[in-house]
Parts: sequence; structure tokens; C-alpha cells
Amino acid sequence: MKARLKFSKTGTMRFIGHLDLMRYFQKAFRRADIAISYSQGYSPHQLMSFASPLGIGLSSDAEYMDLVLEDTEQVSDFITRINVVMNDEITVTDFILLREEARSSMSVLAGCDYCIAVKPGKDSFLCEPARRKEMLEQFLGRESVLVLKKTKRSERMEDIRENIYCLTDSPEAFAAFTGRDCRTLSLEKGGYLPVLYCQLTAGSIVNIKPEQVLKALCEQEKETYDPFAYQIHRMEMYADIHAKKGEIHTLASEIPCSLAALSEFERIDSFQ
Repeated sequence: MKARLKFSKTGTMRFIGHLDLMRYFQKAFRRADIAISYSQGYSPHQLMSFASPLGIGLSSDAEYMDLVLEDTEQVSDFITRINVVMNDEITVTDFILLREEARSSMSVLAGCDYCIAVKPGKDSFLCEPARRKEMLEQFLGRESVLVLKKTKRSERMEDIRENIYCLTDSPEAFAAFTGRDCRTLSLEKGGYLPVLYCQLTAGSIVNIKPEQVLKALCEQEKETYDPFAYQIHRMEMYADIHAKKGEIHTLASEIPCSLAALSEFERIDSFQ
């Protein structure tokens, strides 16, 4: 039986890497006595996969993991059983069963919501409300936003303007655009100052990072980009309802993207 977990990753746990996170969950499943399926072969491993793992230092309220269960006997109390054996800074917040033909989270990922906050004790030009408003109006009025895209083999300039679906400094405006509560309680408790909210294209084909948007804003304002001054927090991850395998739709596409949170996409109880 295919299933999907939604979990948060905050506090000091944001500094553990992807491989360590995998080992963390593998041990948690064993401690909670979850009947997760294993691969066949010489070196069996638990059948799990993640949607676009976070970079080191980033926090999140909406990380996703797909897994395969041996049976559904533990479905009703799954969240309680797994959270009891885990650290408070990684918490499972949702658990859903998927169609058997459901695709993996990574293969359907089409967009992400982010909050960009200034860390306590740090200074940034984004802390000035009047300047921030004027800067965003100018930025969003541009026809193109060129950023340097680096790979292991090459570097090239890429226009990411159509991949920025929403960029605002207003939590109310962002909530109205996404239809979701965008309060980031984990940031507020840590003394961070949220300054920007954005929704960007994401996935294995095109993946726009909030750091790229920040750098482009700094270049526009002729400011030095300091990666250690900002905390990036992921708020939600989405699938495009109408996209087929290998397709990328944006808001400017002939067929605009229609985003649904991964916790709502292809779940059994939504399609019965």
C-alpha cells in the first residue's frame, strides 16, 4: 500500500543532511514497529523516497516522503506512533494513503511556497518596509530576471521571471494568492523577521530556488548578498493537476498550472 508523509523540519535538525535524514526515518520506523516494505535483493532497504530534499540550514513545515507499507492495520494511529519515537524538531503532521498507480512526490512536484526571513541580529535592506515595497514593484515589473545557473559541467544565464508565480512582503496577500495560511510559527518563535513570501516553480525539470530570487533582488538594488543573513523556510509543496510526465506549466503557459498540495494530490479518500 502506497502512502505519503508530510513532516516539519525545524530548529537544529535543519542542519542534518539528506542521507542522515533517511537514516533517521529508517530507525524511527523500526522503533515504532511500522510495517514498511523492503526492496528485494542482496541488500534490502526500506522503500521510501523524498520530494526535493532541503538544503543544509533550510527549515520547513511541509516536507514529503513516499513509502510502501506491508499492510494498513496501523493506519489509524500512524502519526501518533511515529511521533512518539522522534525528535520534537521533526514532526509528522499528515499521513495519507495513495492510489496504487500514484506517481512519486518528486516526479509530480511543480511548485513550492517559501518564506524568507532575516535572522536575529542581522541587518538587511529588506528590513525597510518602504524601500521593500518600491523594490518589489520594480522587480515584478521587469520582463526578464536573468540569473546565473551553475551545474557541474557548465554555467549559463537563465530567465526565471515566468517561474516566479508570486512574490510579496504581505502575508495576507500571499495567503489570498495561495488560499493557505502562511503563518510560520517556528520562525516567529526563533525571533526571525519574515520579509518576503514567494511561490516558485519546482521539480526535477525546472527548479527555482529562493536564493536565486534573493540574489537577483540584491543585484537590482546593488546590495551585497549575504546568505548567512537570511533564513529560508519552505511552507508547502505542490503538484500540477494538469501536467503530464515531463511537462512544465507556468502561470504564463497556454495551459496555466493548477497547483494542489502534495498532501491532497492522488490521495485515496479524495477520489472515492
